[in-house]
Amino acid sequence: MGVRKAMNRKEKKTARQKQYTRQLINTKGITEYSLLTYKGDELVYFIIKPTNISVLSEESVSARIYALMTVLKGMAELEFLCLNSRENFEDNKQFLKRRMEHEKNPAVRRLLEHDLSHLDRIQVQMATAREFLVVIRLKGEKEAEVLPYLSRIEKTLREQGFSAKRAEREDIKSMLAIYFEQNVTTERFEDFDGERWTILNE
Repeated sequence: MGVRKAMNRKEKKTARQKQYTRQLINTKGITEYSLLTYKGDELVYFIIKPTNISVLSEESVSARIYALMTVLKGMAELEFLCLNSRENFEDNKQFLKRRMEHEKNPAVRRLLEHDLSHLDRIQVQMATAREFLVVIRLKGEKEAEVLPYLSRIEKTLREQGFSAKRAEREDIKSMLAIYFEQNVTTERFEDFDGERWTILNE
């Protein structure tokens, strides 16, 4: 019995190692308006432009909360995501601080201090921000019904005062790049590694 369990674990480990990156992150493909997963879901994202509530009055904040509550009551199937919309260097900065605490060589410690101040400057310039996304899971909907359904959701969000737009192919690729790579510096995200070096008809 114990041998069989060990074999099962070994087989599972081997199977995991043979998986493609897309399988590991559960991303089968990207359409013009959605993300397809290996679990059979089709995820559609709506990008919500954030509001700086620190400059709003208490009444305005209450109105925003009530508007969100109205959206949720009308569409229980909504899911929400909050992601970085810029690179986040906090982990790197914490690592440098820990290295500085244990570093005995003054020259190396000065270099670490320079690296830390450099990351601080970059972070200030980039003004690290959040991105809010509303997610809809499509399961077995007829193709003719999908776009009207998505348009209705976008209209509902806008009617409640939210600045929302449906994420397109490049938006989804950008979101995945930031989430998995913390990469916001690439202008065009590739569909596969090395795509930019491919020369057609040669």
